[in-house]
Amino acid sequence: MRLLLTGCSGQVGFELQRALAPLGEVVAVDHADCNLADADGVRRLVQGTRPDVIVNPAAYTAVDKAESENELAAAVNAAAPGILGEEAAKFGAFVVHYSTDYVFDGTKEGAYREDDASNPQSVYGRTKRDGELALANANLRHLILRTSWVVGAHGGNFAKTMLRLAAERDSLNVVADQWGAPTSAALLADLTAHLVRQQQGSPASFPYGTYHCVAGGETHWCDYARYVIAAAIKAGKPMQATPETIRPITTADYTTPARRPANSRLDTRKFRDTFGLELPHWQRGLDHILQQIL
Repeated sequence: MRLLLTGCSGQVGFELQRALAPLGEVVAVDHADCNLADADGVRRLVQGTRPDVIVNPAAYTAVDKAESENELAAAVNAAAPGILGEEAAKFGAFVVHYSTDYVFDGTKEGAYREDDASNPQSVYGRTKRDGELALANANLRHLILRTSWVVGAHGGNFAKTMLRLAAERDSLNVVADQWGAPTSAALLADLTAHLVRQQQGSPASFPYGTYHCVAGGETHWCDYARYVIAAAIKAGKPMQATPETIRPITTADYTTPARRPANSRLDTRKFRDTFGLELPHWQRGLDHILQQIL
């Protein structure tokens, strides 16, 4: 089996290199190898590689910057998945793509299901939603995994930012009215490898489509930060801030160019029931990451 992996230097892409390696030949590329904003370059990459599977974690993820770079965000997040799907369809390749809780507006009281109406409130969210549609229209053999609050040992993320700031400052203000589930990049990679293996074994009966794939449980950003700092202190790392000096604030207190969904809870029942897989609590995945970086 030949697999084409984009975004190999990102949080999920880095873990996918490890997880996909036992399945076959992995052709791993990053921005330097192929700029996903270059439509012709994307086509040449797929045509030259002729993979059996394309795994696409690459994305324009600078949520605030996307508000002023909407054309670039659209090229990477919206157009490129459609192009990957079109090219893959020419020789029957399977495409795995990752999307986000930002396709929803965050106003629902409970967890979002796959069939809930999307209503993105930011350029990032709109381009990711458009990318889902473009891929689904281009290639029936697709799997879209919507996830949230990705965290990994490799690359930048919220947990590492909190560790850096808590080492520099004796108190922090962190938003406490946005809810979701920190999801391990390693978990996403391992689940992807399992699903790719399943699809390749029975492509005709594989349940293609869109699924929500996040860790179990829920929290808000402030308690997430407190959990990370508590772990760092327990590990003996010098921190100026403590969990007690991390103060909750509202979204209104912390304005950003792009609107964030207050509710990023994603219902994973369809994923669990369809594939017979459990999704561990977010603290388990985060603990493993913190062991690596502390």
